[in-house]
Amino acid sequence: MRATEHTPRDRFYLLERRHGRAEIVERGVVVLVERHRVSPPHPEREFITLGRPETDIARRMAISCLGNGLSEAGHYEDALSVQEAELAMERRRGASEESILDMQGNLAGTYRSLGRLDDCLRTQRDVYSGKLKLYGGEHRETLVAISNYAYCLLNLSRFEAKSLLRRTIPVARRVLGENHPEALKMRGIYAMTLHEDPSATLDDLREAATTLEDTERTVRRVFGCEHPFTVEIGTSLRNSRTVLRAREDGKRVKFVKH
Repeated sequence: MRATEHTPRDRFYLLERRHGRAEIVERGVVVLVERHRVSPPHPEREFITLGRPETDIARRMAISCLGNGLSEAGHYEDALSVQEAELAMERRRGASEESILDMQGNLAGTYRSLGRLDDCLRTQRDVYSGKLKLYGGEHRETLVAISNYAYCLLNLSRFEAKSLLRRTIPVARRVLGENHPEALKMRGIYAMTLHEDPSATLDDLREAATTLEDTERTVRRVFGCEHPFTVEIGTSLRNSRTVLRAREDGKRVKFVKH
């Protein structure tokens, strides 16, 4: 890397991605990700090379930073390769259960960004069950995992999380606070699950509309009007009102999917 007066002075540098490569430099240590195309039926293979042992802290931090940087830049396929390699490496070296679960959570987010919703659900279910066992049902980490798991189910138009959310929302409001972002997200997901379920009763639809109206006002204040979750809640609120009015009139309608 040629240093200039504009070169970042942080510990890690994520360099511009060129020719299918992404590089990160940490005091002269380079992580190089190269994508090699091979003929079917073999899957695409990824190689990560670094001249330090897997237990080396600089190597581990560099790979973690590379995966996060690629994800933030929207290079999800590359991020997935790095995250999967990192998870396998950390398992080999016997990393803590907390670290493994956090990495799996990041991996689930990347799966979702790639539209691999079944993989996202499977991974997020493992994170939820692992954190429940590790922390118990009233810990912040577990509550966040429940919210993410329920959202995965909603994305797949699966609505079995309603009873779980009914039990968990009062706990989240008590543990995290009424207006905590995760508590708000949980309430929004619950309301969307209610009104998008084809088997929803009229009482379910009324509860969904009321919950979304209340949540939408708070979400605008906490997240801001342009935040993706605020936009999603607004769309769901409009849909829930439409569905509720139609059901009260004895009609069935289709709505815009979130």
